[in-house]
Amino acid sequence: MRPRAMVVSLVLAVVSAMGPRPVLPVMAPAPPSDSIPAPSSAQPAGCDPVAGPECLLPFPNDWFTVNARTPTGLRVALSADAMPRNKGGVPVDPAAWNTADGFSPGSMLLAHVPGLDLARTGAAPVTDLGWSLRRDAPIVIVDTVTGERWPYWAELDAGATDPARRALIVRPARNLTEGHRYAVALRGLKDAEGLTLRAPETFTRLTGADLPPKDPLAGRQRALRRTLADLATAGVDGRGLYLAWDFTVASQRGLSGSVLSMRDQTLRALKGAAPRFTVETVTDLTEAQDPDIAREVTGEIQVPNYLDKPGAPPGARLNRDQDGRPRPLGDTLRTRYQCVIPRSAFTSPATPALYGHGLLGRAAEVRSRDVRAMAGQQGFVFCATAWIGMSEEDVPHVMGVFRDLSAFGTVPDRLQQSLLNFVLLGRAMVGRDGFTGHRAFRDDRGVPLLDRRAGLAYDGNSQGGIAGGALVAVSPDVRNAVLGVTGMNYSTLLNRSVAFQPFQRILDDAYPDRLTQQVCFALMQVLWDRGETDGYAQHLTDDPLPGSPRHRVLLHVAYGDHQVSTVTAQVEARTIGARVHQPAVAAGRDPDVTPYWGIRALPPRPFAGSALVVWDSGAVTPPRTNAPPLGTAYGRDPHHDPRNDPEARVQKAHFLREGVVVDVCDGAPCTATPVTVQARP
Repeated sequence: MRPRAMVVSLVLAVVSAMGPRPVLPVMAPAPPSDSIPAPSSAQPAGCDPVAGPECLLPFPNDWFTVNARTPTGLRVALSADAMPRNKGGVPVDPAAWNTADGFSPGSMLLAHVPGLDLARTGAAPVTDLGWSLRRDAPIVIVDTVTGERWPYWAELDAGATDPARRALIVRPARNLTEGHRYAVALRGLKDAEGLTLRAPETFTRLTGADLPPKDPLAGRQRALRRTLADLATAGVDGRGLYLAWDFTVASQRGLSGSVLSMRDQTLRALKGAAPRFTVETVTDLTEAQDPDIAREVTGEIQVPNYLDKPGAPPGARLNRDQDGRPRPLGDTLRTRYQCVIPRSAFTSPATPALYGHGLLGRAAEVRSRDVRAMAGQQGFVFCATAWIGMSEEDVPHVMGVFRDLSAFGTVPDRLQQSLLNFVLLGRAMVGRDGFTGHRAFRDDRGVPLLDRRAGLAYDGNSQGGIAGGALVAVSPDVRNAVLGVTGMNYSTLLNRSVAFQPFQRILDDAYPDRLTQQVCFALMQVLWDRGETDGYAQHLTDDPLPGSPRHRVLLHVAYGDHQVSTVTAQVEARTIGARVHQPAVAAGRDPDVTPYWGIRALPPRPFAGSALVVWDSGAVTPPRTNAPPLGTAYGRDPHHDPRNDPEARVQKAHFLREGVVVDVCDGAPCTATPVTVQARP
């Protein structure tokens, strides 16, 4: 991720250019509660009546699905009348969501419980995940396929200024399993006085005597009976329930099927060859100009366009056939790439590696000082292209999306095209008729500067880690990957990130009710999964997707990161089966009851497998709520520290080449030297 100040200035400049709307201060407070219009108490068609007037709550929810010929047997069927409306009264168009066969494996579970006090209730906080599995836990998540109780943490939305509009958010501590149905129970909920909250009137009626067949609630009661039976099988008593519901997680095909189809169609057409490419510029550098990099190369690779507009501009959607499968539009994208070649490659061919840039950035981040040092000191050729969908050129469109979320699906659709772009760039780097056949990638004697036999690696930071996990999962060529200052699941990340604050101001203006905003985040994640790690994590390591090899993944995180909450990296580590370097941080640094709960420790020897390593440069522990670390109390942001630490780069190099985690911290916590944020390349 480029420095936060640059992201903020870029976003605010775009806001100014978009028209007469005032540019609001990034850290301005949320609108006062009396300025937020109260939702209508009358429910429109398509709502779930189980919990009262909040239309799409609880969410996710199988009440919002219909039977269909899909891998899960369901299809999401959200009503336009039930969708959130922006300040202009425009409802979110549900069309993109209604193609899904279930909900996100990282779903935030949302409910509205007026008067709830989580401490009095005894619900598990983010600092004590193990508490969520105790027998008498007030919130229970059950996998109805296996009967397993699922770990989670519960929080009330810290950004809600009106207590009456504060969401209860329950977040899985490990991603849910594709295609499985989950039953949720809330029970024994308490208010601030310790008094038990009364269940919603409709829910009480539904759990009572059988309703007449013609009663409008009879169908909802039949569905709830199944949920209650599943909970009872798992040992959850129906007495004392405040609320219960169920939902189904999308299938593997529903999450990754479009990208895999695009990848496979394209590779079949290539018949084992590398994509066509051009070389535009070759810049040789003297050692005085750069002690690490000897040559920079830029050019274009040709990639079929699977979006519905020629040239695949921001705002384009996937082009689909009548059965919903992606199909090429017919034109060819000339996807720009940029490579840095180290001096060492002119002595011994370097390992080829893809590089993934940060938030709303560009391929030129591959020229950042830390990437050049990694290439030069550790012997890698890094090549990058843009994460279209979330690149610099997408900024104006993304800003508009937060004013009307009907267009949100265009963001993950472009991200899916970018995954294909990266796959083909990687194939150009390691293909027998790829880059190594061009003189730009050879020395004066004609010897290739890339070692194709070493295989392809991936290294990305920030957004390059969040989207990079999806790329690694679908890549047929990458074996080992480092995801730097990483996490997954934007619905968890956004409220916790300082980098989201300019967009939060836009969201506050367009969707001022904070409870509605949380519904919006939950909806967005259903689609975002198709272009970021959250939708691919189950297949990131030992359970690969069809056509992909097994992968080994090293997660590098910065303790106290202001931009990418490390709690999401821990969820990722649990999901992919990674181990953690222990001691992760110095004693007393981490406030959790059991730090890194549910993640096994690395052995004291080099480990051939996936891992999480925490790099601590002394940052203040961030809030343990869904709030960003804003203000002077949190000091400097350590986001750039791991990638700039020489020992961290040594560890990365071993892993990218060998898939082995080497302890470069001598059995102690890994510490990184604080660095000054670099200028944009």
